[in-house]
Amino acid sequence: GWTCSILPLVMTVQMDLVLLLVSVLAFWTRLSQLSYPNAVVFDEVYYGQFVSLYMKRVFFIDDSGPPLGHMILALGAYLGGFDGNFVWNRIGAEYPSSVNVWSLRLLPALCGALCVPLVYLLTLELKFSHLSALGAALLLLLENSLIVQSRFMLLESVLIFFVLLAVFSYLRFHNAPSCSWFRYGWLLLSGASCAAAIGVKYMGVFSHLLLLGVASLHTWTMIGDRTLNVCLQCVCRVVCLLVVPVLLYVFWFYIHLSILNRSGPHDQLMSSAFQASLQGGLSRITQGQPLEVAYGSQVTLRSSASQPIPCWLHSHKANYPIRYENGRGSSHQQQVTCYPFKDVNNWWIIKDPSRQELVVSSPPRPIRHGDVIQLVHGMTSRFLNSHDVAAPMSPHAQEISGYIDFNVSMPAQNLWRVEVSNRDSESEVWKTILSEVRLVHVNTSAVLKLSGVSLPDWGFRQLEVVAEKLFKAHSSSLGWTVEEHRYGTSEEQKEREAELHSPTHIDVDRKISFWAKFLELQWKMLTVKQEDSEHKYSSAPLEWITMETNIAYWLHPTTNAQIHLIGNPVSWGVANLCLMAYQLLAAVYLLRRRRGFKDLPDGVWSQFVCLGCVCVGGWLVNFVPFLLMEKTLFLYHYLPAQCYLYLLSPALLEHFSDSQDQSCDATHRRALCMCLSAGLLSVFLSYRNFCPLTYGSPELSANQLQALKWRDTWDILYRRH
Repeated sequence: GWTCSILPLVMTVQMDLVLLLVSVLAFWTRLSQLSYPNAVVFDEVYYGQFVSLYMKRVFFIDDSGPPLGHMILALGAYLGGFDGNFVWNRIGAEYPSSVNVWSLRLLPALCGALCVPLVYLLTLELKFSHLSALGAALLLLLENSLIVQSRFMLLESVLIFFVLLAVFSYLRFHNAPSCSWFRYGWLLLSGASCAAAIGVKYMGVFSHLLLLGVASLHTWTMIGDRTLNVCLQCVCRVVCLLVVPVLLYVFWFYIHLSILNRSGPHDQLMSSAFQASLQGGLSRITQGQPLEVAYGSQVTLRSSASQPIPCWLHSHKANYPIRYENGRGSSHQQQVTCYPFKDVNNWWIIKDPSRQELVVSSPPRPIRHGDVIQLVHGMTSRFLNSHDVAAPMSPHAQEISGYIDFNVSMPAQNLWRVEVSNRDSESEVWKTILSEVRLVHVNTSAVLKLSGVSLPDWGFRQLEVVAEKLFKAHSSSLGWTVEEHRYGTSEEQKEREAELHSPTHIDVDRKISFWAKFLELQWKMLTVKQEDSEHKYSSAPLEWITMETNIAYWLHPTTNAQIHLIGNPVSWGVANLCLMAYQLLAAVYLLRRRRGFKDLPDGVWSQFVCLGCVCVGGWLVNFVPFLLMEKTLFLYHYLPAQCYLYLLSPALLEHFSDSQDQSCDATHRRALCMCLSAGLLSVFLSYRNFCPLTYGSPELSANQLQALKWRDTWDILYRRH
């Protein structure tokens, strides 16, 4: 410490130079040459798309996690002046000069660097020595996989930072004198950090639950202490560790929904009320539409199979040719197609077969699952028809046409049964946007579907629509959704055409509350799952412990320079040994205590138990859930669990050393110190060895890369020059 005295002002500053040194080294290892490589690296291609949408304020849903992590990445991009105009379409794509790559990667790198001093301070809060704290900090500092994960626009380093900050803040609160009210600031910070961890990735929930368990045990031990107001202590803990995280979690979504107020690619997943709250896109057209489809409704029908480009059931004043190019004959009736543009010819009127009128009655008669209807084309008044005539491009299926009576013994077959595929009950009403329906041809039991084949020039290159027997058809191509909808009011054809030409937009105020949007978005995130596909670098959780797997993050297009997610094999092995050693030691202690032998004083035993709760417990809650998951998993999912083992290792060695001190002579202690020094040197040499794969430079020869392949299961690629 040093003292500066300028009467009457006296200031004393204490500085932990070791903490300062490891912090500087952490920033150097994580932030140096952060813009290299100037290309999209692995999952940057995934997160970058969301960052671009944030910059453009376009709504999206990411089912992999809550929005705080994306917002942190977007903040870095915003600070660097990123406008969102970069297409994240492939790994390895070069960033243009207009994109500030350094700012995109800055915040994850800062979080990764801050984890090193955090681990140092956390070890001290677990009441171990500065030497153990230095050991834990060095293990984290020299962990190649953590460096790689920190240096790119990825979220693991952000998650680890908030988890470590939550545990450190709680222990700081717990260890502070009970008379100090200032300590509740640490408890509040702990709760806020838990909320931030959960807001980055849902895996943060497990660390929060672990912290709640430790806090509950500590609270239980307070009961009976007459010097404390136990009720007040419990209320403070509940507010800081439960209420505050819940409120903050909701707050992340409030910011998320406030920023993303424009229509986007995921609108169709949300309710029409939600869509109406977004600017532009479908909401501009559909705002204020009737929800229930009724007899007399005027609708446009969008095919569920037309993804990602939409197309709508369409007809026009042109007939199928009398004969096709291959000589097959057709019905020569009016063409029905699927058209990928908004058009007045996409409008159809839903008619009751037992009545003549084409307007909605008062009150409207909604159409339910199982009802039989007719579909009348709005502009030409032709009925949607099918019959036993082969479709033009798909001869195995039936033709769909607008019926024209040529008086050639081809009677109309224009009855269709409505089946609501996503119904909750057998009397489900057909709803705008929300309902996906199948239209089953009553005479032949064939189902209306988009074949997806383009028609020739006579069909204006529009997409073919057919009717196909259900056992032949793929279910995904059978669905139709009412997108635009209004209640028809014009009985005369001329008036009806004018009505169809007018816009559907009705200025109705349909504001939806934040809570309704929050709950709907939560439900969609938890239920709408993207299809998981096998990935070349996916791995099973048990492979992480033994480090049988790696991930190639980036490969230079012409040289052998490359970046891989590979752990430091030496420190990884030390961590695994310490995990097994702790469990074995704990079992021995517990058995001996059960028989009445107390090997450790109560203070040391409490410290040993606390170490297990935090470190072994932290490893378990961040590893075991992955054993039960069916999603595609990668090595980086293991990094939060691995950090807890790096906390455990030096502390356990100190515990072992202290317990041996009573019976060991100076020679044994010197031998132990030499072993520890050799271990740390091995960790450093291993780190140095894999640095070319961590930073992507210097470029190695094929033989040097082959020498780095310490395990046969590692996928290290190289070119032989």
